[in-house]
Amino acid sequence: MTLRILVLGASYGSLFGTKCAMAGHAVTLVCRSDTAELINRCGTMVRMTLKGEATPRVIHSGELRGSVRAGTPDVVDPEPYDLAVLAMQEPQYSHPTMKPLMAKLADARVPCLSLMNMPPLPYLKRLTAIDTAKLDDAYCNAGVWERFDPNAMTLCSPDPQAVRPANEPANYLQVNLATNFKTAEFGAAEHNRPLHALAKGIEDARLDGLDVPVKLRVHGSPFVPLAKWPMLMTGNYRCVTPGNPVAIRDAVHADVALSREIYNCVESIVLRLGAMREDLVEFDKYAAAAAQLVKPSSVARALHDGAPTVERVDRLIQAVGRQIGIAHPLIDRIVSLVDVSLSANRARAA
Repeated sequence: MTLRILVLGASYGSLFGTKCAMAGHAVTLVCRSDTAELINRCGTMVRMTLKGEATPRVIHSGELRGSVRAGTPDVVDPEPYDLAVLAMQEPQYSHPTMKPLMAKLADARVPCLSLMNMPPLPYLKRLTAIDTAKLDDAYCNAGVWERFDPNAMTLCSPDPQAVRPANEPANYLQVNLATNFKTAEFGAAEHNRPLHALAKGIEDARLDGLDVPVKLRVHGSPFVPLAKWPMLMTGNYRCVTPGNPVAIRDAVHADVALSREIYNCVESIVLRLGAMREDLVEFDKYAAAAAQLVKPSSVARALHDGAPTVERVDRLIQAVGRQIGIAHPLIDRIVSLVDVSLSANRARAA
């Protein structure tokens, strides 16, 4: 089964697209015109270390079984695609160049797999314990998601860590933590057969006979992707400080006892929503992985660089927790710090 896969976002999305192309599928990356021209001319390059090798290598899309092409939002027609992958940050879908494509994507009823840290509202509608009507303030523009079918929307935890180095071209991505994508099944059963086929193809793909890290793991529980919530609140959003951002490693390990307390609090929110303990990741395992993350999180870097909008998973977790009677003063402090940073950035931009 050769799938036609539309990936919205050519930075982090190029990692998922590369894995799909390795499995023999046809991938189209949606991006800006200059990036699209570069990718169509030179392909994509993803740098990672393969199992059994000590030195990282660059995986070039032109050498894979499948194909990787690129196009701009105004020329892409989502109708023929079997799967759409949402690989940009949540505020970007509200951009004037993206909103028409999002409307077309919703109307075409193409099943969507989200790689956002911020769960799309249609996905949260599948979780009956959440009142999604009270979550609009956590989103840049909740109206973007109104036309999407919740049963055709699933969430994938973007656990692999990858960055586009500042000194590299826009078609280059470096993988720093080659963990797995963990996705929930779709609510509609007909969409799960190709999803499982995609996961198996990625699992079986080899490069020069070697296994390649970063798999796609499909889970029956809709709560598995929410295992990222305690990690984000304990690490990523605590990189935000009143001054310069700190590394994820330092945010977590400067006070391990306090980090464990925050982690456990957010875990309790996810468990109260209906998750099972086995859906989640133990704090010690997360803390060990966080020790390798020596740079500030992308949200902290964006705020420090003056971004007027960022993904507000912190605000979403706070709001969902309050709905079910769980709160923590440090969660409130994190949300307040992000609020203050955004207000200052918007004031400077004005």
